[in-house]
Amino acid sequence: MSNLTEDIAFSPADILLPKDSDMTKWAVVACDQFTSEPEYWEDAKSKAKGSPSALNLILPEVYLNKDGVEERIKNINSTMQSYLDNDVFKLEKDAVIYVERTQSDGRVRKGIVGKIDLEDYEFKPGNNALIRATEGTVLSRIPPRVKVREHAPIELPHVMLLIDDDKRTVIEPLSQKTGEMEKLYDFDLMKKGGHIKGYKLTDGLKKDVAAALLALKDPALVESKYGLKGAAPMLFAVGDGNHSLATAKQCYENMKAVTPKEDWDKLPSRYALVEVVNNHDDALTFEPIHRTLFNVNAEDVIEGFLKYYPGSYKADKTDVTVGDNAQYIKYCYGNVSGVLVVPNPTKQLAVGTLQEYLDKYLEGKDAEIDYIHGDETAEGLGRKEGNISFLLPAMGKDELFKTVMADGVLPRKTFSMGHAQDKRYYIEARTIR
Repeated sequence: MSNLTEDIAFSPADILLPKDSDMTKWAVVACDQFTSEPEYWEDAKSKAKGSPSALNLILPEVYLNKDGVEERIKNINSTMQSYLDNDVFKLEKDAVIYVERTQSDGRVRKGIVGKIDLEDYEFKPGNNALIRATEGTVLSRIPPRVKVREHAPIELPHVMLLIDDDKRTVIEPLSQKTGEMEKLYDFDLMKKGGHIKGYKLTDGLKKDVAAALLALKDPALVESKYGLKGAAPMLFAVGDGNHSLATAKQCYENMKAVTPKEDWDKLPSRYALVEVVNNHDDALTFEPIHRTLFNVNAEDVIEGFLKYYPGSYKADKTDVTVGDNAQYIKYCYGNVSGVLVVPNPTKQLAVGTLQEYLDKYLEGKDAEIDYIHGDETAEGLGRKEGNISFLLPAMGKDELFKTVMADGVLPRKTFSMGHAQDKRYYIEARTIR
């Protein structure tokens, strides 16, 4: 596989797994989940008590802006070193792990774990990198995360990258070949996270995966699939963990600044451990994230939208049917419900059309915006006095890659991949210093 990795930016990694540990106590959900529910994390701490756990090696974001965060970070780093020194881990050398994750809904999501080259990743808008952020990165969120990572001896990933493999050539064939692989883990995840199995790919299967990934970059395939002649290929799109990957990139850039260029490829921080999932996996669902404005005049917001997009109009019925090229955005406030219709949008997605206007509208105003999961929650908030909610349609899976390649990164909070308990759990680790 090594002769292909430079072309696909994905390669095997020296992966650390806990040795002789209770795996259910070890694995915990991504740190950016349940951010308003400290009780979730306290219960997880109780369940993991008395056993080595990834919970001791991460900083749940619910605590990120709380008092004592510096002390938490010091404890995390010292615990990481203690686990290394006390032989808590076993090393899987030059490994790619095939993962089967049974979600809380019973569906099985498949993926492969390996490392990516951060030289081929970019989160800034308008880039042509092989690995791209899908949503806008909030730069203010990176420095506090750098503090967590910059002195850490190991990383534990919750990053999920997507590939646009509609023919299912990369990951899906592995499900029929688990008998050829060594099973590395097989256990229930805590806190209603479902079940997970992990298998170590053989050398032959690693080569098969690399060749299939390389084929997805073929210029003729890219042009026929997306209708974008001469477009730079995007092999991987960040599905989850955008800010974590941006943090890894920043830490690598910081190390590059004090390292001779000829030694950059030797820096462990140049790489990041990720799980790759097929965008077309049947278990993977995209859910819309709605917008609610607070402390606004709802009618003023609507009229402003119609002026911002000449030719747009509002319809009274929320089940309005629009033309093939039109976009519709449902809204509600007080006792009013309706739809904004944009017949000839310049953005690929309705969320991009709406967010561009909202960013302009909110400039200099004493108003707030929040990003809401769930139709009922968004509608309930929108009907409160001084509020308005916009309920967006779900983005189709087939729209993601073409939209990012055509428009650049999507507006922040465009979509969510499944429910919180089905996000990636920390299991694998890798040394980064």
